[in-house]
Amino acid sequence: MKKLIDTLKNIWSIDELRKRILYTLTLILVYRVGSYVTLPGIDPNVLALDGSQEGLLGLFNMFAGGSFSRASIFALGVMPYISASIFMQLAGIVIPQIAKLQKEESGRRKVNQYTRYLTVLVTAFQASAYVAYLRGQSGPAIVPEFGTFLFWLSTTVVLTAGTLFVMWLGEKITDRGIGNGVSLLIMVGIFARLPESLLQEFSAKNLGGGGGLLIFLIEIVFFVAVIIGLIMLTQGVRKIPLNYARRVMGGKSAREVMGGSRDFIPLKVNSAGVMPIIFAQAIMFIPATLVGFTDNETAQGFVRSLSDYTSLAYNLIYAVLVIAFTYFYTALIFNPTEMADNLKRNNSFIPGVKPGEPTANYIATIMDRITLPGSVFLAAAGVFPGIAALLGVTSGFASFYGGTSMLIGVAVILDTLQQIESHLLMRRYDGLMKTGRISGRQSTANAGAPL
Repeated sequence: MKKLIDTLKNIWSIDELRKRILYTLTLILVYRVGSYVTLPGIDPNVLALDGSQEGLLGLFNMFAGGSFSRASIFALGVMPYISASIFMQLAGIVIPQIAKLQKEESGRRKVNQYTRYLTVLVTAFQASAYVAYLRGQSGPAIVPEFGTFLFWLSTTVVLTAGTLFVMWLGEKITDRGIGNGVSLLIMVGIFARLPESLLQEFSAKNLGGGGGLLIFLIEIVFFVAVIIGLIMLTQGVRKIPLNYARRVMGGKSAREVMGGSRDFIPLKVNSAGVMPIIFAQAIMFIPATLVGFTDNETAQGFVRSLSDYTSLAYNLIYAVLVIAFTYFYTALIFNPTEMADNLKRNNSFIPGVKPGEPTANYIATIMDRITLPGSVFLAAAGVFPGIAALLGVTSGFASFYGGTSMLIGVAVILDTLQQIESHLLMRRYDGLMKTGRISGRQSTANAGAPL
């Protein structure tokens, strides 16, 4: 406890770090207050968006911190920006011109600007779809004085401005706060549901005949164990030893002294991050959407099982999709040939492996091997919420037993602690851990991604 208190005092004693933390908390407060401001033309007293808690809309609502179901001015959150960022990241893989821009500082600024422009287009499209959803789900909540066109126009403009404002908040947190702005806003929105979910679970176990306090404490123990497992998955690396050659000038000749210094390449066990789970969830929502256009009872019965995240069929298909998307996304963002070329240019090598193509093949082989256990553990983390719900945990609290919620939360918290620790170490203070520095996602291939 004394170590913790001393660390907090050291954090607060650093003037720059204290200002960054307070600035970040202020912008987060602005974001949370804005998430409760209802759109113009909507009567919040009669608003009912029950369907927004399930399926793909539930995923949107989670990323928006509940703003989607409240018809807030921040209803779309940063999802359009995330979609635009993913598109530009994938475009950099298939379009050589964009890939070239991403390798230069000025080029990256241009790519960021293109991402903002694309965000505006995506937001306008999603805002129009959200207007159609509002009119279909909550007709009585729309104020009669707002005509169809006026409501569509005002809602589209406000939602687009709201998303751009949230994106601006994230960029300001990244520049003048403690970093990871967009990811931090997503995490805050997700964890805003945690106190209410805990209270509901406590009430269900103590007041609803769910087994009493002992069962609730056992659930908390397993919840902590899941968090520890996710931390291990996020920080797990395979270290490839690396040697640097240095030139020593002596007499009339120069000789190469191999192994002048030693280092290692940290290959992340889970380089794909949370993206495979997001992709897999989006795919699992497609059958339920398509079957809505048919009256076939057999098809509806099968798809109903795929829509139930506690069913065996759902979890098996979902796990296979997560594993497949982990390999797919890792192959997209991880380039062993480029890494081998960088090692060769830096006059470094892997002991026992020739530079060039053999090094690329060696790195690719190791990456394939460590991706398998990483993808399996990621799939397990994805199905844990369904297992928890089957064991009697309420659906709200069960969603925190792994899945997208906790993966994002754990990764962002580790990144934020890493930022704080960097400020401490620069000023000769002790770090946050005795066992070594905290490893966030900054060393991964997708460190620049919003998630």
